[in-house]
Formats: sequence, C-alpha cells, structure tokens
Amino acid sequence: MLIRLFYVSTALGPQTTTVTGSILKAAHAWNAQHGITGVLCQGQGVFLQVLEGERDAVTSLFERIAADQRHQNVEMVHRETITQRRYEKWAMAHVQLSDLDPMTNIEWPEFDPYSVTGLLVMARIDELIAMGTVINAPDA
Repeated sequence: MLIRLFYVSTALGPQTTTVTGSILKAAHAWNAQHGITGVLCQGQGVFLQVLEGERDAVTSLFERIAADQRHQNVEMVHRETITQRRYEKWAMAHVQLSDLDPMTNIEWPEFDPYSVTGLLVMARIDELIAMGTVINAPDA
C-alpha cells in the first residue's frame, strides 16, 4: 500500500549548506534503496517535507526523522493512502526557501504549517516548488 506523509518541524540550529547537504546525501541513498520519493522544503528555520512510498518504508523513515536531533517540534500534518505518487521523479528533491528572496519567502504568520490542514499544506508545498528552486534533484 502506497502512502503519502507530510510533516513539519523546526530546525534546532542554523540551516547551513553543510547540514542540508548531509540530510540530502543520506536521504538520496536511503530513499532510492527503499522506494521513497518526495520533496524537502527548508528555510527560515522550518522544514516542510513530503514522503511517498510503501507504508512500512515511509513509517520507518518518519520514525528515524522524528528522532533526529537537528530539529524539534516534528509534527505529522497529513497522511493518506495514494494510488499515484506526486513526486515520483525524485528520491528527494530539495527546495531552498531563501530568507532574502521575497519570491520564495514563506510569509509567517499568514501561512502557519502547524495550524492548517494537511491538504492545504500540500497545496502550499506545490506553490513553494513552483516559486522556489529545486537545487538538488540528481534523480530527476
């Protein structure tokens, strides 16, 4: 059974290129091996991530992510059974949400991923992908 899971979390330290690179390197390898696809949006101290794949693999990965000490306030916002992947091109794409570029700036508190429904957050992620720059999608 395929599922899609979306979560949001808050970074504990600066979201540096080194930290993000480490996350993406591990994600690409693990996700490709386990049939996980998705997208990671990060910036302004927030991580927004969608994971897609077989239920057991996604659940296992989410448990590992939730235990990661690089972030806090990890909250699953939405989980659903799916018949088709939305991000099938990417083992893990990365969208950088620049604090400086007003075109990719998440406007808080207008959009608070902790207080809206999962489907609205998914729509917002699609907007962010359209506005942001996918800077790391080697499997695209």
